[in-house]
Amino acid sequence: MLLLVGRQAEIESGLASRLGASDPLRQRLEVIDAPEVVAMDEAPASALRGKRRSSMRLAIEAVRDGRADACLSAGNTGALMAISRFVLRMLPDIERPAIAFQMPNRRGGTTTMLDLGANVDCEPAHLLQFGLMGSALVTALQGRESPSVALLNIGEELIKGNDTVKQAGVLLRESGLNYVGYAEGNDIYGGEVDVIVCDGFVGNVALKTSEGLAQMMGQFIREEFGRSLVSKLMALAAAPVLRRFKHRVDPDRYNGAALVGLRGVVFKSHGSASPAAFEAALRRAHDAAGNRLLDRIRDSLEQVRARSGAPDGSAAVALSP
Repeated sequence: MLLLVGRQAEIESGLASRLGASDPLRQRLEVIDAPEVVAMDEAPASALRGKRRSSMRLAIEAVRDGRADACLSAGNTGALMAISRFVLRMLPDIERPAIAFQMPNRRGGTTTMLDLGANVDCEPAHLLQFGLMGSALVTALQGRESPSVALLNIGEELIKGNDTVKQAGVLLRESGLNYVGYAEGNDIYGGEVDVIVCDGFVGNVALKTSEGLAQMMGQFIREEFGRSLVSKLMALAAAPVLRRFKHRVDPDRYNGAALVGLRGVVFKSHGSASPAAFEAALRRAHDAAGNRLLDRIRDSLEQVRARSGAPDGSAAVALSP
């Protein structure tokens, strides 16, 4: 079952133009009316306090109330984080939620990186929690048991990095995770590790730098192939190669960031996502819920507590614009 949360009249009109009343797919869709909308530039506090009937709020409440197994939104990231944290609360022993994203790597797979902007300043314990949640997320989405985890640093030697990173490295080594040590910036796309942990300031800068580089490279390729008639003819000859290249780096394939650490599964789609990109995010949200992401995080935390002394199924997903 798919729950569509938003202005009911607009949703019903869009469905009627695409699906007949007897279409089997239509029978699997339920519309939840939400008269209010959180603007993309709206302050998170304003959205949290002033819009209790927004599509974002009602979609997250559907997860809290057990009507949906996951929420997927393409709306305001700050508001989504604030409302999710208020409505769902945090998992036990998790102090802060984190934004986790799967990035393509040179081996043809993905590397999960977190945090990508939710937490600018982090303590060593927070980075440990990010590692636990990232490991559980990779297992839930990719079925990979004991994924490798690395801590982003300015070098691979133990003496490198600030005190926070060094202390986090000690905690991760003692956590029972498959911790492989420090990773540098050029390892993000190498494919040698499954999870890379960092604070939200560093992660967001790395992500935005990567997006800017990809846009620049795409622009350079288009400019060079369009410089002359000969270049344009060469572009035609290279079209199959360019299509394969575009497919490998197509951001639509990797859309969907998880907000981990909450008592519910919440995913964030890019605001300008195409239908194909939104579908990719929807599949990730569905897979995370169906493969018991929350249970896996709880199990990881329990294992850490033990070291320190201290049912699969189909998932319904609530969608919010």
